[in-house]
Amino acid sequence: MDDSPKRFDRIVAILIQLQSKKIVRAQDLADRFEVSLRTIYRDIRTLEASGVPIYSEAGIGYSLLEGYRLPPVMFTREEAGSFIAAEKLMQKFTDKELGKHYASAAFKLKAVLRSTDKEWISNIESNVLMQPAERLFHEQAPNSLSILFKAIAEKTQVYLLYMPAEAAEPMERVVEPVGIFHENNNWYTFAYCHLRNDYRQFRADRIHSIRVTDRPFTLQHQPLEVYLQNDKEKIPTTRVRILVDKKIAKHLEHEKKYHGFVSEKLTGDQIEMTFLTHHIENGFSRWFMMFGDCAKILEPESLKDSVLELMEKIYAKINPLASINNYLSQK
Repeated sequence: MDDSPKRFDRIVAILIQLQSKKIVRAQDLADRFEVSLRTIYRDIRTLEASGVPIYSEAGIGYSLLEGYRLPPVMFTREEAGSFIAAEKLMQKFTDKELGKHYASAAFKLKAVLRSTDKEWISNIESNVLMQPAERLFHEQAPNSLSILFKAIAEKTQVYLLYMPAEAAEPMERVVEPVGIFHENNNWYTFAYCHLRNDYRQFRADRIHSIRVTDRPFTLQHQPLEVYLQNDKEKIPTTRVRILVDKKIAKHLEHEKKYHGFVSEKLTGDQIEMTFLTHHIENGFSRWFMMFGDCAKILEPESLKDSVLELMEKIYAKINPLASINNYLSQK
């Protein structure tokens, strides 16, 4: 049997995880610590042999018997330091209510540190800065996330006054929020909408008003990732290939993933990129125009047509009396 310090640390971490959740699956423990299920089973037996009352059910997972608790384990300074970045992110990228709760938790965390560690953390804290983000929440509903968290946890319906992208006025919606996710610099909630009798996405900065009702969910919802994956599969994709100058390609690393990036290969002084995009007309074509003077469209022809159409509209705005075709012919 391996009684190394590494195994001891893993067993302590397993005990902490058992205290943090109602039920813990053996496979989740194996994935976290990158060991086999057999190793996890052995570690669980070790905890049981030391007097920890663990209840197990085949096919479900492990849990501690109700009422069993150990005193909190001290954080290392490195673990505590990781909370500093999280706290800064919470201040800038979540709503005010969640940010306030996290700040309160951070004070409690710092209170249990040793004096030397407090100074170490303080030196980091004063030199970490998150630049202000774009507006993530509507000013009339600044605590949308915290309200949605509550509704998801308690499985209660939510009233929204929501402004769809195509609407002129906000609309009333009653929804059952399934989950929350962050994508393309925006927060979204995925919910069952009683107005549409279907699942919809709602962007946080378009929520003008929000409140939890006392009405329970009417449906049993699946995990959030199931719906998001199904949503992506419903939207048809178009294969796109472009050639991009090497000097420009490196600046597209962050954004290309939002446009269905699949692969790339070096072709002389250019990089050939392949995408499977969901929105070729208004999405990919507009993005391509940002660097189009340093790139070439290989396929499809519809992307070329879409880019030319946008160029025509832009040129008409700049010079209403001329046609872009005349302009191009003069070149």
